[in-house]
Amino acid sequence: MELQGVKLVVGLGNPDKKYEKTYHNVGVLFIEYLNKYQVSSVRCQVLKSDVYMNESGKFVAKIMRKTGVKSGEILIVHDDSDIELGKYKISFGRGSAGHKGAESIIKSLDAKNFWRLRIGIRKKATRKKAEKFVLKKISKSDLEILNNVFEEIIKALSS
Repeated sequence: MELQGVKLVVGLGNPDKKYEKTYHNVGVLFIEYLNKYQVSSVRCQVLKSDVYMNESGKFVAKIMRKTGVKSGEILIVHDDSDIELGKYKISFGRGSAGHKGAESIIKSLDAKNFWRLRIGIRKKATRKKAEKFVLKKISKSDLEILNNVFEEIIKALSS
């Protein structure tokens, strides 16, 4: 699965130390994974957002102005509490579905025409509202699941 024309990959999360390795920072963790393992199959610039999730649009708009990249050439990576842990979805041109980071980007760009890699964080059995678990630290077993998903995503994007 190749993402046509993607030149920039941005991982969303929250910048403070207290948010490291929380479910809401899965986008940032994905970028760190790419950098740690020096994944060469991803042939575009990768960045971690350095602003709070709700301000992601400002960050993306600033990077677009700086690099000249168009919205259709961006892949935004973020957590998705509507998707089961261990799964992911790639979409283009969708609404935010309540995700504050995606919502901020849509508002800042006044457009939905960007790629999104939505990584699942919801445990199958939980019915908790997202606000109850997205800022919790990722358990060791869940982090292992996420690393496997990251590897699966990289393989899918490379083929």
